[in-house]
Amino acid sequence: MGEKLSSAALDTIFRTARSANGYTDAPVTAADCEAIWELMKWGPTSANQMPARLIWCLTQEARDRLAAHASGTNAAKIKAAPAAVIIAMDENFHEHLPDLFPHADAKSWFEGNLPLRQTSAMRNATLQGAYFIIAARALGFDVGPMSGFNNAALDADFLAETPHVKSNFIATLGVADPATIFPRSPRPAFDRFNHFA
Repeated sequence: MGEKLSSAALDTIFRTARSANGYTDAPVTAADCEAIWELMKWGPTSANQMPARLIWCLTQEARDRLAAHASGTNAAKIKAAPAAVIIAMDENFHEHLPDLFPHADAKSWFEGNLPLRQTSAMRNATLQGAYFIIAARALGFDVGPMSGFNNAALDADFLAETPHVKSNFIATLGVADPATIFPRSPRPAFDRFNHFA
């Protein structure tokens, strides 16, 4: 059992953390990306599937390419951010299960069943995307997750060589400019969306 985090740490990860709309000039380095991965990889997935595949867009050229597939105000946010990340999912994640889940023949559970792999990849890659957000915040970064983009066009541009890997969502990454933060939307009390069975 781990130790309970401090109130300040909980603020950093959840209570005062916000989705970023704009950023300072503070850079995001390849080492920062690796540090985020080294934390997020410990988050649980079903049978240790780990289907998320992250494409880190650190150069302006890469972010401009990515922005071309975004809709509305998302394109400008991607272009102006110090970094952006494509959180994608590998529908052939089962090929890696002999290494990632060696104590059972988990690969055979998914062979020949693309619909099951697609459902599992979406669920578990989305979990990993949440771990990405938490890891980035824990390391002092802010994140702007977004879903307003053309998945098919993005996949054709960035993932053409791996057609079994599909985009899930995008996130900008950096140190947020406080002036760009919107007022917080409501968060409901426990009783509104929870009940005990």
